[in-house]
Amino acid sequence: MNLEELVKIMAVLRSEKGCPWDKEQTRESLKPFIIEEAYEVIDAIDQKDPKAVKEELGDLLFQVVFQSRVAEEKGEFGLGDVIEGIAKKMISRHPHVFGNSDIRTSEEVLVKWDEHKKREGKQKESILEGIPITMPALLRAKKLQDRAAKVGFDWEKIDDVLAKLDEEVAEFKEAVKERKEAPIEDELGDILFMIVNISRFIGVNPEEALRKTISKFISRFRYIEMAAAEKGEKLSDMSLADMDALWDEAKRRQRPDHP
Repeated sequence: MNLEELVKIMAVLRSEKGCPWDKEQTRESLKPFIIEEAYEVIDAIDQKDPKAVKEELGDLLFQVVFQSRVAEEKGEFGLGDVIEGIAKKMISRHPHVFGNSDIRTSEEVLVKWDEHKKREGKQKESILEGIPITMPALLRAKKLQDRAAKVGFDWEKIDDVLAKLDEEVAEFKEAVKERKEAPIEDELGDILFMIVNISRFIGVNPEEALRKTISKFISRFRYIEMAAAEKGEKLSDMSLADMDALWDEAKRRQRPDHP
């Protein structure tokens, strides 16, 4: 089975005698599935499961084929055009590999990459253009900060960023005291934005960091639920102190040095 066979399968699914659901789909209706499949690929990678990664990449590829088929039916483009376009783009943006350009470091590659995007019209008036507004907020904030930093709009050292965070936290506390909803939201947003700045400074992906913390929370909370169930108790009947004790126990069990 190859890509050509998958394209044929997609054509059959969208044909008059194909699948009723597949025939009803539009470019817009398929958007949630693209996002869902992309995140499932990430989950499989995090699980370090090659079999799952292979399966989820297939599901994501199917979405590309699906969108291309919808476009082909509209007379816009087909999968071949998509493949040709990305192939040409990769050759154009890697002159140090496919041409005579002399680029030796990853940093130089990124600078040239942005120059190529400008020539292609991807950044017309502002260096902040081209970052999708639908990106997860933490990732979008990091992208924007990275772009601004490239032209020197950045903090000089981590201590400055930490000091700014303290300032934002103080302003948030003041807003909470005043109990005004709009300022509270604004100041909370400023704190989150500064957290992203800190993560960028120390070389940590904020989205990844938060996802891992969420996974830890789920794991520890599930431990509380299972421990309560073993005792024949309901969480709603337990005290906060009891649940905190189980939470601390779950933390101890997750430590690398735990037997």
